[in-house]
Amino acid sequence: MDINRIKDFLGGDWDAVRNLIKDSLRSDIGLLNDVNGSILSHSGKQLRPLLALMMSRACSGGRVSEATVRYAAAAELLHNATLLHDDVADDSDQRRGVPTIRSLMGPSVSVLVGDYWLVKAMELILGEASSDTRVIKIFSKTLSDLAEGEMLQLQKAQKGDTDMDDYLRIIYNKTASLFEAACLSAAVSVGASAEKEEAARAYSHALGLAFQIKDDILDYSGTESVGKPLGVDVLEQKITLPLLAALSNVSEEEASEVRARIRDIVSHPEYRDGIVSFVRANRGVEDAEKLLDTYVDRAVRALDVLEDSPEKSSLVELAYFTAKRVM
Repeated sequence: MDINRIKDFLGGDWDAVRNLIKDSLRSDIGLLNDVNGSILSHSGKQLRPLLALMMSRACSGGRVSEATVRYAAAAELLHNATLLHDDVADDSDQRRGVPTIRSLMGPSVSVLVGDYWLVKAMELILGEASSDTRVIKIFSKTLSDLAEGEMLQLQKAQKGDTDMDDYLRIIYNKTASLFEAACLSAAVSVGASAEKEEAARAYSHALGLAFQIKDDILDYSGTESVGKPLGVDVLEQKITLPLLAALSNVSEEEASEVRARIRDIVSHPEYRDGIVSFVRANRGVEDAEKLLDTYVDRAVRALDVLEDSPEKSSLVELAYFTAKRVM
């Protein structure tokens, strides 16, 4: 799938979001402008604003509003703010294949710039349209979800006792919640019916879970092209779906031994390769891919209530792209 082709299809709507993001970040502080420009030059897929624009048009017969553009831009700003903060929490040296702000300028700068992006996102959400009050609550919930997801992940990493319910809550809070905010706010911005709003919510919820599951699979089966070495989640004591699946396929005794190694991996990083091999040898990746396909199918089915359109077709294509991507 060609993401740039979708951006070209969105045309002026995409240009409006991109320009609003740039304008929102403009400052008279030269250093801040330079840092923001560096981040924007490595901005990744920008899926959240793409989804927002596509969903608003799919729900309204091809229309977007001024609020749609603001919410789409806010979703991207908020996403990048969380990445800047995550890089500090995870001591990450690379993001999207390039050095992080944390590694280049230190954790304090990364946090400060993340805070700046977060404030600029909230300024865009705080508009004057009658729908904005409701959308403020949608994005506020996401901010709460993000914080709770990060803390739950930290708690579980320390104990090494993550189970499937914990995992699904963590990836909803840390990933799917912002997908949901982007798509649901987009539906609200064009006055979509309650049925279409629910379609937007259900689609983005399932897609967000699928997106993170795929990310976690790539940590065991991907390549260095994703911008990080394999097994980085294990080094951070994160028990994700491929590992959970592998643990469920062995005896309790063996599973306990693997969990013990994860708890000790900070002192013994050499355990990583053995745990990656354990996952591959016990169908962890294959079983995780089955659940991934379930969520992709759920996302696609959620769109059934929408009228056929190029935008709906692109949303379906994006769902399947999530399952097939290699980075």
